[in-house]
Amino acid sequence: MPLFEYIALDSQGVEVKDEIEALSEKEAISRIRNLGYFPTKVKSQSPTKATARTAGARPKARRGANAKVKGKLTTEFARQLSTLQDAGLPILRSLRILEEQQKNKVFKRIIGYVSDDIEGGSTLSEAFGKYPRAFDRLFVNMVAAGETGGVLDLILARIADFKEKAMKLQARVKSAMVYPIVVLCAAFGILLALMKYVIPQFQSTLHEMVQGELNPITTTVLGISDWIANRYGWLYIMGIPFVWIMIVRFIRHFQAGRYVLDSINLRLPVVGQLVGKTSVTKWTRTLGTLISAGVPILDALNVTRETAGNEVFAKMLADIHNSIRQGDTFAAPLYQAKVVDGLIANMVAVGEETGDLDKMLLKIADNYDEQVDVLVGSLMSMLEPIMMILLGGLVMLIVLAVFLPMIQVITSLSSAG
Repeated sequence: MPLFEYIALDSQGVEVKDEIEALSEKEAISRIRNLGYFPTKVKSQSPTKATARTAGARPKARRGANAKVKGKLTTEFARQLSTLQDAGLPILRSLRILEEQQKNKVFKRIIGYVSDDIEGGSTLSEAFGKYPRAFDRLFVNMVAAGETGGVLDLILARIADFKEKAMKLQARVKSAMVYPIVVLCAAFGILLALMKYVIPQFQSTLHEMVQGELNPITTTVLGISDWIANRYGWLYIMGIPFVWIMIVRFIRHFQAGRYVLDSINLRLPVVGQLVGKTSVTKWTRTLGTLISAGVPILDALNVTRETAGNEVFAKMLADIHNSIRQGDTFAAPLYQAKVVDGLIANMVAVGEETGDLDKMLLKIADNYDEQVDVLVGSLMSMLEPIMMILLGGLVMLIVLAVFLPMIQVITSLSSAG
């Protein structure tokens, strides 16, 4: 590709001299302006010089370009870049500033690569699109819409708002799940230790005490204790969660498997409601944000489908995409899918009729966000007594297994006396 030397002025009136690749002088001027500069002189390099430069250049290996970047970092980056763009700084200068102040080394390198791509003539969305593990499709599509509409600062602010709300929702759901899991794991560990180390100490004593057949509860508990302590039963029990996780991950490698598992999750009592409402919040907010940013609805549906996180809702969004492409409405497939409440389909239908589909989708997301909060609180209130009853029942079973033989001996002695 031809190389052009140029002299330009930045937003502060400072002269900048550099080179840029372009197919023509007109394209070179356009790319220079995209960098936030005002070109004063653009000159094509001589073929000899350009060829020598190209021959001497070696492609640089971009270390860490495919590394995963936390959502918190990209959210902060979007917010900061929005602020700098609103202040009127050129995009390249803004990126260099953010690169310098970034503490995470991996993300710092990626911002540097993005800056290099911009300097080489790529658009911001094209540059972000080269690093999908840092900037997802939603991020890239919204930035592209912002570049087209000339409202990049506003779009970046919307991206930050969207990601902040999504992270808050995810944190609330995780906190609801972590507490009971930690409590159950701790209690299960204590029970396992009792069955492995404590109960076997009573086995011979109980047999000598009764001198006959033990009651069914004691026999069962002692049998389980013997299996755990002497036949590696503890190893099997501890291995079950890991085997289960591996099986689930294997099944989720296949689309049909993901669909079946997600369908089961949605039908679970209480938890299914939480999963369903969380998924509705996610896809409505994603789609509403993309449409409000100016992304065409078919493209927005494709992005939302890929980021839905639930195969049942992804299939529903695919049906909506096909319906709209064939000239049908958005609401009709929602009614037919019977995956979401009729209220959502009615609100979407009203949004289509009034031309405010994006606003209606965001209202649905906010409404379901509140419902998720209420449901999380209800789930926590319900899990605590259930866990106490379950653990209390298991402890009582172990206590009965130890004390019933003693009661049996005392009763027999009383009868003999």
